[in-house]
Amino acid sequence: MEITLLHASDIHFGKRFDPEAMDGFLRFVDAVTPDLLVLSGDFTQRAKVREYREARKFLDDLPRIPTVVTPGNHDVPLYRIWERVFLPHRNYRRYISQRLDYATHLPGVTVVALDSTAPRRAIVNGRIEESQLRYAAGAFEAAQEGDIKILVTHHNLALAPDPESDKILPGHIRCLEAFSRMGVELVISGHLHRGFVRREPSGAAGPETSPPMTIVHAGTTTSTRGRVGERGKNSLNLIRIGSEEILIEPQLFQRDTGEFSPTGRQALPRRSVLGRGEHT
Repeated sequence: MEITLLHASDIHFGKRFDPEAMDGFLRFVDAVTPDLLVLSGDFTQRAKVREYREARKFLDDLPRIPTVVTPGNHDVPLYRIWERVFLPHRNYRRYISQRLDYATHLPGVTVVALDSTAPRRAIVNGRIEESQLRYAAGAFEAAQEGDIKILVTHHNLALAPDPESDKILPGHIRCLEAFSRMGVELVISGHLHRGFVRREPSGAAGPETSPPMTIVHAGTTTSTRGRVGERGKNSLNLIRIGSEEILIEPQLFQRDTGEFSPTGRQALPRRSVLGRGEHT
């Protein structure tokens, strides 16, 4: 059974929102009809009520398909200090989702979304706490045999393969090692405003004998805040998961056509295949 997953991120309703890219994204969703949609945070630019209302309308207008969401650092107040300290997710919970850390089970798939925002500790960069790792371990233990295990966060657990200097989520090695022990195959994230795919070496994420995990990062899908190689561009990821491999097709928005189109494809063997020693 093949599973089609569509991954978008960093919507940024607000001043830097791009309605043309959004129109292209909605057409792409209709054309692809994915089995699962993942939106990895930053629905708003400044966590304002009017931005959240636009985000809620966007979610309500999507086709009725399973959707996994997680908050980003822009989804908690930056300048409203009292709110950031005492009620950081008030608007997110009201307009997007009451749940911050939660699991989604579909035939053949178990997805765990973890809230990596840390509004009381870090304004931009995030954190994943030990309690969240314990929650994820329990949720993945409940997966059906043969499920692909997917972890979704907003903040990056790997650095982009470019010369830009970015911060990485503190404790990322500890987190990746824990996720590897849980059997996670795919880590999905946003935050950096350009997309990339990395294969996390087993030595950095678990015992040397553990097959590597695939990290898939999306740029900004519908804002003007693309960075480095995606400056002024918008991107998303189309991911097809089969029994033997994960096929990743990054997509860029083409302004001349108003559509998202593929920029390449990368086929990576599943962890189960690597564990049998059939690939190097």
